[in-house]
Amino acid sequence: MQLGPTGHIDTFARDNLPPFDQWPEIDLSGFDYPDYLNAGVELTDRLVEKGFGDNVALIGNGRRRTYKELSDWTNRLAHALTEDYGVKPGNRVLIRSANNPAMVACWLAATKAGAVVVNTMPMLRAGELAKIVDKAEISLALCDTRLMDELVACAKDSEFLQKVVGFDGTANFDAELDRVALDKPVRFDAVKTGRDDVALLGFTSGTTGEPKATMHFHRDLLIVADGYAREVLNVTPDDVFVGSPPLAFTFGLGGLAVFPLRFGAAATLLEKAAPPNMIEIIQKYRATVCFTAPTAYRAMLAAMEEGADLSSLRAAVSAGETLPAPVFDAWGKKTGKPMLDGIGSTELLHIFITNRFDDARAGSTGRPVTGYSAIVVDENMHEVPRGMVGKLAVKGPTGCRYLADARQRDYVRDGWNVTGDSFTQDEEGYFHFAARSDDMIISAGYNIAGPEVEAALLAHDDVAECAVIGVPDEERGTVVCAYVVVTPGVETGTETAKRLQDHVKAVIAPYKYPRLVRFVDELPKTQTGKIQRFRLRAEN
Repeated sequence: MQLGPTGHIDTFARDNLPPFDQWPEIDLSGFDYPDYLNAGVELTDRLVEKGFGDNVALIGNGRRRTYKELSDWTNRLAHALTEDYGVKPGNRVLIRSANNPAMVACWLAATKAGAVVVNTMPMLRAGELAKIVDKAEISLALCDTRLMDELVACAKDSEFLQKVVGFDGTANFDAELDRVALDKPVRFDAVKTGRDDVALLGFTSGTTGEPKATMHFHRDLLIVADGYAREVLNVTPDDVFVGSPPLAFTFGLGGLAVFPLRFGAAATLLEKAAPPNMIEIIQKYRATVCFTAPTAYRAMLAAMEEGADLSSLRAAVSAGETLPAPVFDAWGKKTGKPMLDGIGSTELLHIFITNRFDDARAGSTGRPVTGYSAIVVDENMHEVPRGMVGKLAVKGPTGCRYLADARQRDYVRDGWNVTGDSFTQDEEGYFHFAARSDDMIISAGYNIAGPEVEAALLAHDDVAECAVIGVPDEERGTVVCAYVVVTPGVETGTETAKRLQDHVKAVIAPYKYPRLVRFVDELPKTQTGKIQRFRLRAEN
């Protein structure tokens, strides 16, 4: 295996790729890109060249921006990053923001400047940010000025993070980065990055809560659009995208930025993508493609019963958690259109198995996207008989490459990406989700590592022991449930439960807090003292 030419001066990313013998098999058939490729250019300036300059690219915070405006904006920012903040090709740049056009502009600008971008969740706390900064050795961060506190706190104790620069996410352009970029030229000679240069580090929680950085090339960002978005969604310049996943998730970045911008379509971005807000936006802008979790689709079905007009939606994509058959059936009955269930992973960047408009079944995740192949295997990587539960293994044009991480060997086996999901495959070749294979809890589309929540709880003086599991929930699919043994003398009850919940929200990202707290006298354990979480799951 050989990598193409690089445009990076800072070789950190390429130096920390896994050894080639630990890579999955990569099949680039049908994805022919030139040796030098800059994804930031392909998603902005290239669209202007193709005649889409006057098309709306981004909608958010009360404004619409055309492709020409987005191209000019990102070029000014790229000038600022390279000339005023010293960004060199290959440097890592962290971005912290909710979903808004300014975040997309910063991401594209940093990509044009040849940086390796790390998009982060706005809810992360200083300690969580520090793990990301240290892992990727990040020296510059761009942050929505409304979210500076945790990042500034992180920088104070960091040996790597030297500079935090604020930008205005509200569209008023009244922050340091905006002011520096204001008088810059609207033309920028983007860095001549290689198609095999790392453009993006997507961080994902391991089951321990220790983050893993997945490494994605410039070509990968285009592959997921030229594959799934073109083949399955058939995106056109007339489409208007809406959705709830954070842009910090590769699912959100693909569905709400890469896919629309690749084809001259429009993306509507919501900082608070609660179902009522999404319903309002769909009606206001006649959105055609929606990316969200089953939880939100339930709310949309209820809203349609109350008179909401969501008839503009031609594609309802569900991922992030299992799509219950009743929601699939109810959506089809109400709209006359199938819901597209799919599965992807941060390691492979986006969806690799999916239903299609003309081939969708309740309770099925569908069949592989063109270019990918998938099998269900046992512990020894032997394919199991059809109908038997095993581990899902996938390969195709994208694949897992962790940054300097021993867990690469666990995810990639015999050239296959082993995703950590248990599946069955039926006689007709359709895949059906069975369960997660690890301790990851997926709640309303968010991945939550149980041990990380346990560690946060154990840091509180009131907690002697605890165990965290996911339990079924009608609204969110699964919720985090904590079984807690309190220290002697502490009263159990709602006040203590709330105190512990508030503590977790303060220590780690608030969405990870246990929505259920159950006080017990003791936890089930083996003779050697290991907590038996399976017995707690069996109670639910």
